[in-house]
Amino acid sequence: MRARQRGRWPLGDAMEGHISGLQQFLLILVQADNIPIMGMMLLVLFFTYVALKQARRNDQLIEHGERDKIIEEMRK
Repeated sequence: MRARQRGRWPLGDAMEGHISGLQQFLLILVQADNIPIMGMMLLVLFFTYVALKQARRNDQLIEHGERDKIIEEMRK
């Protein structure tokens, strides 16, 4: 009896002869040509997180009537 080999997709075969959307996305993403794009995606996610975090902090300062502290926080 021959052991069943795992599929060539990053997450294995979801269904015989069918590839899921996530598997297809990962297959395209890990190709050598797309590695810089993956890096740029990570940078975009990181800077989006930083911007939203700072925006929330600024909104809290405005809510507490400390609008003048926003510029001081930005200069840190």
